Amino acid sequence: MKPLSALTSALALAFAFLSTTQVDGKPNIVFILADDLGYAEVSANGGDHYPTPHIDALAKGGMRFNHFYTAPLCGPSRALILTGRYGFRTGAVTQDGSGMMARTGEKAEIMVPQLLKGAGYTSAMIGKWGQILPAGDAADWGFDHVLSFHGSGIYWNQPAAKSWVEKYQLRGDRGGEGGVRAKPGPYYIDERKLAMSDTEYMPDLLHADAVSFINAHKDAPFFLYYSMSHVHSQVLPTPDSAAPDMSVSAELRQQRLYHDNIVYMDKLIGRLVAELDRLKLRENTVIFFMGDNGTGKAHAEQATIGGRRMVGQKGGMEEGGGHVPFIVNWTGTAPAGRLNENLSDASDLLPTFTEIAGAALPENRVIDGRSLLPQIRGSTESPRKWVFTQLGEHWHAREAGWKLDEAGQLYDMKNAPFEELPVAADVTAPEALAARQRLSGVLAELNPGAGYQGVGDGRGDKSGKVAPAAPVPPPNADLAERAAKFDKLDEAKTGKLTRAYFTTHQSDAKGAGERFDKYDVNKDGLLSRQEFITRGGMHPNGK
Repeated sequence: MKPLSALTSALALAFAFLSTTQVDGKPNIVFILADDLGYAEVSANGGDHYPTPHIDALAKGGMRFNHFYTAPLCGPSRALILTGRYGFRTGAVTQDGSGMMARTGEKAEIMVPQLLKGAGYTSAMIGKWGQILPAGDAADWGFDHVLSFHGSGIYWNQPAAKSWVEKYQLRGDRGGEGGVRAKPGPYYIDERKLAMSDTEYMPDLLHADAVSFINAHKDAPFFLYYSMSHVHSQVLPTPDSAAPDMSVSAELRQQRLYHDNIVYMDKLIGRLVAELDRLKLRENTVIFFMGDNGTGKAHAEQATIGGRRMVGQKGGMEEGGGHVPFIVNWTGTAPAGRLNENLSDASDLLPTFTEIAGAALPENRVIDGRSLLPQIRGSTESPRKWVFTQLGEHWHAREAGWKLDEAGQLYDMKNAPFEELPVAADVTAPEALAARQRLSGVLAELNPGAGYQGVGDGRGDKSGKVAPAAPVPPPNADLAERAAKFDKLDEAKTGKLTRAYFTTHQSDAKGAGERFDKYDVNKDGLLSRQEFITRGGMHPNGK
């Protein structure tokens, strides 16, 4: 009887384990994306003003990435996350361009949920989707369950938001009805069109739907893309905010509400993690937390670390625009308390998700990202030595200590994220020359000038995206050859050549002059390295 009793006990334990663990063993993936939350607004990153104990707990129990970058604006950042491809390949180089990505046809983009579906995953998109919506609803891109709303910064319905603006005497939006910026309208759960009541709070609705989705799919692998409302403007009181103190300035009241919003966001994250704990899913769930871009302009001065403000902000190409918080927590797998100092960017997420899920990457396109899974499991090595950022007509490649932009301007990044030091074109320091050469090679190989290009700074680019003269070519030997040729011509190592110098150093001066005029696209009388390599933004083969 004893052996039978032991066997019965063993079977009971096995059944209990299977009842709380997915049979196929594939991990769940929960991706939490905060809106406009900058690097310095997470206390685990050393931020001065905003307590984020639940986010900090994810970092303490997992891995905090110290140098993670993304496109510095909502739409391009989200497109980068979901496609794993830089904007010059997809068209998502501006806010409007993000909603013009091809969903059908030969040039159709492929997003994360489409790839994970083949590996047995059920996917949900809960939250903000508006920037990509013109290119298709989240369901059109492969999500099985969707809760979405129009716009950004949706918290309360129109009457409630108006009443909060009046009660707190907030600085209302000048173009908004009743001072309300976001024009909150209906929201959608799959095929259902719904309206918030005067007492409903959108972040709470998103949280409730996320919990419902997790419970409904706890016995099979799922991917949750949780795109929060917090903390995009217009910042309004949370359900936990105290009554307004009218003895202080409107600016200070606004700052206190912003603090309340970060604290409430952090609380919701803690509640979501607690639900995973309750369901005994933590060890089989990888939790990612990320900010979609840097701190918004209205709050950038308060986003400090050790009293120092990061240089730049949302929408800009400096550190404060695209250097964002990023944390990975995987209980029992990711080393607890690990600080990752390697460079990573948001294109790395798609290949990371697919490798975790055991899904295949598409073979008919360039995927710019590199999987972070080996590092999440404890490796200190990274396949990346640089990251790339683009918004509108501007881009740069950045490595640990240096950055080079589309105009050929090199920056010394030793004081980042607080300072970016421009390096004069005539500097001959060996380390600066070597950095310029390395990063010039990166930009030449990527060749963003031959891809989709936006107009201006990428915000509200109503002209849409400017199509390239030809399909973006893969890295090729011609680019490297032209880069080497320019470096040989550029004896002074300034990164630019005058017309006189260029023509006198060619066998056919007349033909060289014609080529110079064609390649000098900004007509400044100087030929940059990028202009020379790409023949003024044309196809590398000049066709």
